[in-house]
Amino acid sequence: MSSRSAPRQPTHPHTGARSRSVRVDVATHEEIKRLANDIGATVGATVPLTVRRLRQERMGDELSAPLRDDESARLDAELG
Repeated sequence: MSSRSAPRQPTHPHTGARSRSVRVDVATHEEIKRLANDIGATVGATVPLTVRRLRQERMGDELSAPLRDDESARLDAELG
């Protein structure tokens, strides 16, 4: 039985983190490039920042939504 190691995953040239390719249409790629240029970053650095921002926005939307009935009931019960 031969011992073969798993193929090496591509890594980001600056961080050394494993990387993957993401296919986007030309217009989206151009927009990412514009955003990257606006913030003085690379396209590769802009994508994770954009993903993080989207997560934060979704979290903010969730936190600003009115409480569900079960959440209100639990809070009211804890107040006695």
